[in-house]
Amino acid sequence: MNELEPNKLLAAVDARTKLAGSNKMELLLFSLGTHETFGINVFKVREVSPTPPITLTPNMPAGVEGVISLRGSIIPVISLAHFIQLDNVPAGLGQTMIVTEFSRHTQGFLVHEVDRIIRVDWDRVKPPENMLAGQEGMITAITELDDGRLVSILDVERVLVEVLGEKPMPTLPHVESAHETTVFFADDSSVARREIISVLDKLGVKYIQANDGREAWDKLLGIANRASGERIPLRNQIQLILVDAEMPEMDGYVLTRNIKTDGRFAGIPVVMHSSLSSEANRTMGQQVGVDAYVAKFDPAVLADTLLTFLRR
Repeated sequence: MNELEPNKLLAAVDARTKLAGSNKMELLLFSLGTHETFGINVFKVREVSPTPPITLTPNMPAGVEGVISLRGSIIPVISLAHFIQLDNVPAGLGQTMIVTEFSRHTQGFLVHEVDRIIRVDWDRVKPPENMLAGQEGMITAITELDDGRLVSILDVERVLVEVLGEKPMPTLPHVESAHETTVFFADDSSVARREIISVLDKLGVKYIQANDGREAWDKLLGIANRASGERIPLRNQIQLILVDAEMPEMDGYVLTRNIKTDGRFAGIPVVMHSSLSSEANRTMGQQVGVDAYVAKFDPAVLADTLLTFLRR
């Protein structure tokens, strides 16, 4: 695959929005010049093209090769090989660039070559074992192709945070309530979990967490079953549920649909917190019933969204 133009890549967006609630996603496969295959969610990709001339600029963060002009915008060009700590950079690495857009930022990722787009079931996407989660935790999930090859899904949100730095935590008010306030959240990204916990701690809110969609649903069912057995309204136990969109085992869309179709969760708002910030993804969230959609990573916006519901 030599070039994936924006209009070709996005031509099937309407079809992709129908993936909401189907527990499926589409991955663009690529390599970094080694035998390993990597993947990135197609919703994060704007285009793929040969790498244009890169302008070197002073004081660039480690891993940033420089900048390019793309249709009137100046965007950074990032070496993924740097973040997975490739010892020997293969010849030809960086000749292809994947332009990505997520977390309200646009950037180019240098790769060796791209392969194709595949559709996978989220229940075939597994959290990495500890030994596979190396490369400084840059691998967020693993899936297997029909031919037996493993695909490593990179935590590109973490790459972006490493480059840009985390936004400072704002001063936040404590949630005033006559009863203890508890938020349940699920996210497979360690960076996102750390930010969420910081926001909830600042708000003075207790929390229960899960690292993927399947774990989240199992925990929520357990809490709901106990509340039913004790004849306690579930909304007295949990006041809000915060879900990521992309998670191994079960994505946030299926998780939300499960919550919204179980009457015991009535009255408990579900907020989707995702780096997929396009209108198509917001539409997907609306289709499964999320009460609000907030883009990563901005702790002030996340806090404002949570407060809107927790103060009711």
